[in-house]
Amino acid sequence: MTAAVHDTAAAAPRPPSAAALAVRGLTVAFGRGRLRRTVVHDVSLTLAPGECLALVGESGSGKSVTARALVGLAGPGASVGAGELWVDGREATGYRERDWRAVRGRVVGLVSQDALSALDPLRRVGAEVAEPLLAHGLARRAELPGKVSGLLADAGVPEPGVRARQYPHQLSGGLRQRALIASATAAGPRVLIADEPTTALDVTVQAQVLGLLRRLRDSGTALLLISHDLAVVAQLADRIAVMTDGRIVESGPAARVLTAPEHPYTRALIASVPRLDAPAVGPDTAGGRRAGRTVPPLLSAEGLVKRYRSPGGSERAAVAGVGFAVGPGETLGVVGESGSGKSTLARLAMGLLTPDEGEVLLDGGPWSALDERLRRPLRRDVQLVHQDPLASFDPRFTVRRVLGEALTVAGTPRRARRERSAELLEQVGLGPELLERRPDGLSGGQRQRVAIARALATSPRLLVCDEPVSALDVTVQAQVLALLAALRAELGLAMLFISHDLAVVRQVSDRVLVMHDGRAVEEGPVDEVLGAPRHPYTRELLASVPRLPGGPGGG
Repeated sequence: MTAAVHDTAAAAPRPPSAAALAVRGLTVAFGRGRLRRTVVHDVSLTLAPGECLALVGESGSGKSVTARALVGLAGPGASVGAGELWVDGREATGYRERDWRAVRGRVVGLVSQDALSALDPLRRVGAEVAEPLLAHGLARRAELPGKVSGLLADAGVPEPGVRARQYPHQLSGGLRQRALIASATAAGPRVLIADEPTTALDVTVQAQVLGLLRRLRDSGTALLLISHDLAVVAQLADRIAVMTDGRIVESGPAARVLTAPEHPYTRALIASVPRLDAPAVGPDTAGGRRAGRTVPPLLSAEGLVKRYRSPGGSERAAVAGVGFAVGPGETLGVVGESGSGKSTLARLAMGLLTPDEGEVLLDGGPWSALDERLRRPLRRDVQLVHQDPLASFDPRFTVRRVLGEALTVAGTPRRARRERSAELLEQVGLGPELLERRPDGLSGGQRQRVAIARALATSPRLLVCDEPVSALDVTVQAQVLALLAALRAELGLAMLFISHDLAVVRQVSDRVLVMHDGRAVEEGPVDEVLGAPRHPYTRELLASVPRLPGGPGGG
């Protein structure tokens, strides 16, 4: 069965008897009077049992608000209107919160993007999964342990009895996401709304979550998938509806939309998806062929070991005997799954952690072995770009103050800081009008550009970029990658670029280091490692990368 998606209120949905979910003319607005802002305009869609409809678009396109409005969760101050809204064959336009509580979980399940914030940090995972069963009277308390273990096992969670007794922070990102899906499906809903369920997950974990969603769809669950990742959508969707500025601008069968898009916005989204077969965006598209040069490394390390003690007293090596070298103007990509040790390696490279064994060298001299008092004057040469700039900014600070702090460290005189701040913003493609904004007043792409501008304030020679584009929409991601490439060409910057996204690493790196369980299992020119991998783990990573239809090297 196929879904019918329309962008006009005049098009009537399928008869409710044939649909798990149907809406006509959905409009969502926030605010009142002159401050009223409509964020979803006249959206209509129908979803049948056993099919996946993907609603795609960038942040701010209205897709998540649309999905949440369908279950009465549009948010405080929202004004929601629809010509018709049918949920599992029942007209729901007049539902109050009490009615929606009976629907949520039992008829429609919701899987949020961030499982860590969606799961109660003070409750064990088993209690979270059991809640829908209790709320809808579907199990007695004595039955809960067995039912919860079964739900977790069905969701692909290993050792479900053990995991049920753990708290969310004790699980990996992939396990948390699968536990959230177990909770969302516990009451057997006929419809599952999955809002960005694989964003920021490693490719192998992403593949596991997609496999789970596919099994649910194939068992008859109607699946509304919200995503900005078209390569992920291609693995699961029967039909696609593309949203921008609160409107559906294109819809149709997934294969047609992805291979022969009609709307310019859809074509721009598809063109922005990073591909493993795309040319590098860096200044030297020869990639790994630069590796033969004899220039001494800017930053290097040999035999790095960093151990952590577990609560039980045993020790675990997060980094175990890793070495690397980054030359001036060169980009070394570091790839691996969560827990592989790549972020610990970044902190060792920054001198934020002291290795238990081995040493990091800067310009051939001591770096990690230095006392922080001696290292501090050298820090201007090595700067960090975080994955989440919003978390690294003081929310009370304006952009001017964020950059001003970095310029103070750089020794820029007070009277020159405003002019220099404007220059830094211009360098990253932003205007001076943003200087008085706070971080929450910026888009994700703007915040990441400000983070890069802050890192550039000290005129560094090396940027350590830790997952700098993992949470960005594909078009914004492409802009930030192009910006980093331009800065590298203009300033001769070297980069240690850490990511779980192999297609992104392929585009920006000269060489690549593959990490697994704290060890470097493969290293070499990017074209060789990602084009003809030698290690089984590298081959597994590459096999897990979701791809767009139409070519072997998709996103």
